[in-house]
Amino acid sequence: MKYKLSPEQAGITPHQVEIESYNPDWQLMAGEISARLANVLGENLTCVEHIGSTAVPGLAAKPVIDLIPVVNSLTQLDEQKQLVEELGYKWHGEFGIAGRRFCTYTNGAGKRLIHLHFFEKGFGAITRHLAFRDYLRAHPAVARQYEAEKRRAAQLHANDSLAYNDEKAAWVKHYEKEALNWYHLHTLQKE
Repeated sequence: MKYKLSPEQAGITPHQVEIESYNPDWQLMAGEISARLANVLGENLTCVEHIGSTAVPGLAAKPVIDLIPVVNSLTQLDEQKQLVEELGYKWHGEFGIAGRRFCTYTNGAGKRLIHLHFFEKGFGAITRHLAFRDYLRAHPAVARQYEAEKRRAAQLHANDSLAYNDEKAAWVKHYEKEALNWYHLHTLQKE
């Protein structure tokens, strides 16, 4: 994804890309983060979805937990910005995606640990992320291909996470289309 703002304008510093073997603690961490968000955002938070590679059992990933906290109101969330920042997150606003509020958490050693992608309930990007996650969970061969693509991109851009994301974007977009078709068929079958 190419961003409308430069990373510096948006307050993002590209970080080193390290791909690690799957860690089952990532699921526990996602749950703990979700609980902390629920404590501060209250009724505005409807749910928190664990997305990205750390949400796919067995898949190697950058050890950064990606979450979609779904809120009833982005306007109310903007009013709760300080509460999120008090948890240690840096607020980046939309960061290239209209309708999103993007936040990052970096530890004291400068290592990025968490990405929050806040969206308002019903926003289309939520389905896209859930479809891709669930598709990878249901299709281990594709997940292995994705792991190979991530390792290839990491070799090319080991010190620039944004360039890494751009490098693998074409592969992701191709499989996102397949994932959305699969997800919609799968969802219809459940109804």
